[in-house]
Amino acid sequence: MSSTHDPNQNHLLAALLDAEFERLSPHLELVPMLLGDVLYESGGKLQHVYFPTTSIISLHYVLENGGSSEIAGVGNEGLLGISLFMGGDTTPSHAVVQTSGHAYRLQSQILVDEFNRAGPVLRLLLRYTQALITQMSQTAVCNRHHTVQQQLCRWLLLTLDRLPSNELTMTQELIANMLGVRREGVTEAAGKLQSCGFISYRRGHITVLDRAGLEGDVCECYDVVKKEFARLLSDVRQRQGGSAASQAA
Repeated sequence: MSSTHDPNQNHLLAALLDAEFERLSPHLELVPMLLGDVLYESGGKLQHVYFPTTSIISLHYVLENGGSSEIAGVGNEGLLGISLFMGGDTTPSHAVVQTSGHAYRLQSQILVDEFNRAGPVLRLLLRYTQALITQMSQTAVCNRHHTVQQQLCRWLLLTLDRLPSNELTMTQELIANMLGVRREGVTEAAGKLQSCGFISYRRGHITVLDRAGLEGDVCECYDVVKKEFARLLSDVRQRQGGSAASQAA
């Protein structure tokens, strides 16, 4: 594993106690995550779980007519593959890399075995799952009741929370697919945010210039999700040296 990468960059891996981490760490495989990579299709059996460090994974539901909408995102705060320890080997959602970077991959059965020990890993993963369900529920509410501009602000802020910089690589077409709206709606919303000086947009690159401006324009959904993740996971003890190792990476 490269010295520039560290499992502790993923918050769930950093929260494991020493004994649990020592059992899992020999099996963690650092893998590149390229923009647009499909990690699993709807109904496919999950062979691995993924712990993103510098990448972001988008979970979509794809309709029969080909339309899709994002139901949740997974970054360095969590993992992809909760259906494995929630009782099923498959999921109706479609997982694709939204932001390129890296993740640690783990064979699914290894995580299931650790979960079935009914110890600290089980409690940690169930807390994360509850937070993820909140994100999914709030996304559904947001898509139904709030404007495209508010949805775009929510999506930008959630993405920023998972990245070390204010630079995003994402076309308006991909954002429209994430939000399940027409591209023209995203173009109009992004134009308004740019005219306000909140973002700069050019050729698939978005730079957030004024985060406070986005926070003032976003709907309540962003804060609900952020507070729920903090409530459920902020008191989880990190392994000794975990934070320092992550910062040094």
